[in-house]
Amino acid sequence: MKKTASDWVLRAAPTEGIERIEAWFGGKAYGMHRHDTYAIGRTLAGVQSFNYRRGLRHSVPGQTMVLHPDELHDGQAGTGDGFRYRMLYVDPALIQAILGGRALPFVEGGVTTDLRVSRATEALLQRTEKAQQPFEPLEQHDALTELALALAQAAGAPTVSDSGDYTSAARAHAYLRANCDRIITLDELERVTGRDRFGLSRDFRKFYGTSPYRYLTMRRLDLARRLMLTGAPLADIAAHAGFADQSHMTRQFTRAFGIPPARWRTIASGVASR
Repeated sequence: MKKTASDWVLRAAPTEGIERIEAWFGGKAYGMHRHDTYAIGRTLAGVQSFNYRRGLRHSVPGQTMVLHPDELHDGQAGTGDGFRYRMLYVDPALIQAILGGRALPFVEGGVTTDLRVSRATEALLQRTEKAQQPFEPLEQHDALTELALALAQAAGAPTVSDSGDYTSAARAHAYLRANCDRIITLDELERVTGRDRFGLSRDFRKFYGTSPYRYLTMRRLDLARRLMLTGAPLADIAAHAGFADQSHMTRQFTRAFGIPPARWRTIASGVASR
């Protein structure tokens, strides 16, 4: 999909209710149009300008664009240097299912510096290129839940108290621990717990202080650390602990503990041998 010799658009493999793109445009990108989805993204370089709700908006690196469904907008470079961006298109039904009947969040102005929205958006925009490892079902659901909650907070939506279903959350907790070394689907978790995925995600956060995918990842990392102390190759450990590959394990390990696996093993083995 090219506009000029230099403009380009990359599209990630779509998943249910979500599309992702990364693009660069040197000037005019799009005329006035609208989506029936949320359009949420980050400008990576340059100035991204667009008309939205009777005003001209500008997005620069460090900000997040949040365009509400069915709102007219266009897109063009704000300077002669062009702009590069990543955008996420989310079916509002997914956001609604997570929020459980609350009004869809509306973020005024179309551009925000809200840190929680930024982090949630960044998590879902990590993998734009088709060749990159796709999201696990729980991983994407976790990131989408965080995005919905972040949007609601940024929009000033009132918090709704919910007593939650502890029994279902406890079943999920035990099941994730017992099966951390493989991919677990959302349908599978619903069958095990008897709770729908959106309610279960809210309950798990309420009773265990973290998301189901985050809990699953940490149990995988616990297993990986135990295996590292045996001296097994890191690639074999990654496969055995349920990670897609060694680089996937390294990213998650470094994010969780602040140092890469090889460095951790060197330090831990040295301490253990004293």
